[in-house]
Amino acid sequence: MSYVRDTIVARATAPGRSGIGIVRVSGPAAPDIARRLTGSVPKPRYATFSHFRDSDGQAIDHGIVLYFPGPDSFTGEDVLELQGHGSPVAMDMLVSEIVAHDTTGEVRLARPGEFSERAFLNEKMDLAQAEAVADLIDSSTREAARGAMRTLEGEFSHRINELQAGVTELRVYVEAAIDFPDEEVDFLSDHRVTEMLDLLLEQLADLASEAQTGSLLTEGASVVLLGRPNAGKSSLMNRLTGRDTSIVTAIAGTTRDRVDEHLQLDGIPLRLVDTAGIRTSDDEIEAEGVRRALAAAATADLVIVMID
Repeated sequence: MSYVRDTIVARATAPGRSGIGIVRVSGPAAPDIARRLTGSVPKPRYATFSHFRDSDGQAIDHGIVLYFPGPDSFTGEDVLELQGHGSPVAMDMLVSEIVAHDTTGEVRLARPGEFSERAFLNEKMDLAQAEAVADLIDSSTREAARGAMRTLEGEFSHRINELQAGVTELRVYVEAAIDFPDEEVDFLSDHRVTEMLDLLLEQLADLASEAQTGSLLTEGASVVLLGRPNAGKSSLMNRLTGRDTSIVTAIAGTTRDRVDEHLQLDGIPLRLVDTAGIRTSDDEIEAEGVRRALAAAATADLVIVMID
């Protein structure tokens, strides 16, 4: 497969200026790239100070070099990290130097998420852990970050493996009853089979509930404020957001369209939606607002019904 033969390179730190910038390389050409840029291959898993030079011997930057021979690396391949200054220009020069002066023709820019993809393909992590990397990066609350970290450390995968082992064991009992129907022991009437099935169903329900909670922590919950005109929806919206997000007046039907606002409440990301007051109206614009309010409520995780 191509991910085994070629070598990828990309900036590992976020775009923009910073004190430190990291360029990461993964693949069989990593040792040769280290020799070309720094003059030698550093001792594995030791931080080594070095200058990073181009093909003409001119210094591009200087900093720390780290080398992780495969399979004992994040991707399972030979990995090289160049930790220099966080100058966008210097980082781009390093990446361009690595790709442009490659003599093997097998060094290229990494696709988004390809380092994690290679870690999965090389069995350094499973799919749940690979997704947790992205969830941890995108987490907007402490609870979301902690949940992603637990998954990254294998907690969710361990639960899945336990469930899979239990299903396999139950399957053995069922197949034994089918393959040996004339035996004195009726496996299917054994209370153990019922107990195993009940336990599996309980574990599956708990896992599904935890997965739903994790999804809410990661993606956020949609909360819709619904009620008749002048019930206090916009006032509650402004109180929760801490600013005048929605217009509040004594005139019924002030809010004509949905108003969305993102906030965090007790560590949970929320998408709070203020809606038009629910009533029958001959006004075409207000009637459309009511339709949109009901549509938002139909797809919400939580609906708060305001009553005057």
